[in-house]
Amino acid sequence: MNKIDLKELSLSPFCAFDKGWALVSAGPLNDHNAMTISWGELGTLWGKSVATVYVKPARHTYSFMEKNDLFSVSFFPEGNREALSVMGTFSGREGNKDQKAGLHPMEIDGVTTYEEANLVLVCRKIYFADLLKENMSEETFAKYYEKQAPHRMYVGEVLAVYRK
Repeated sequence: MNKIDLKELSLSPFCAFDKGWALVSAGPLNDHNAMTISWGELGTLWGKSVATVYVKPARHTYSFMEKNDLFSVSFFPEGNREALSVMGTFSGREGNKDQKAGLHPMEIDGVTTYEEANLVLVCRKIYFADLLKENMSEETFAKYYEKQAPHRMYVGEVLAVYRK
């Protein structure tokens, strides 16, 4: 991985997460968890370059996001779809999901990412908030949250960007 200047980063803001899929990881190499995400944003907040990700409280990754200040957002080449599917459906509570997915964790700047990733954002959590039922349409709530609590939104300042 090579560190690049944030100004060199070019992603489609509407496809980076939804079409590209990614993993959000929190924790150092010896105590981490990751999950597949397809929701997120990249932008500017409070004069900082930020990445925003969403994690449901029921997910194992949630406790790692809560107890760690750093998280990574790792994007992968198309050939890793099956591994990312495993990372999104298998819980780290039940075993080593990295191994089950065939991914190789590594640490960059104190946070876990993966050797297979082709782009990694290292982020420091600067804000979080729970999505609230009363602030969303009934249609959205019924579609995404009828059976479980809404996501928590995490906003992270992008501290570094790495690319293969």
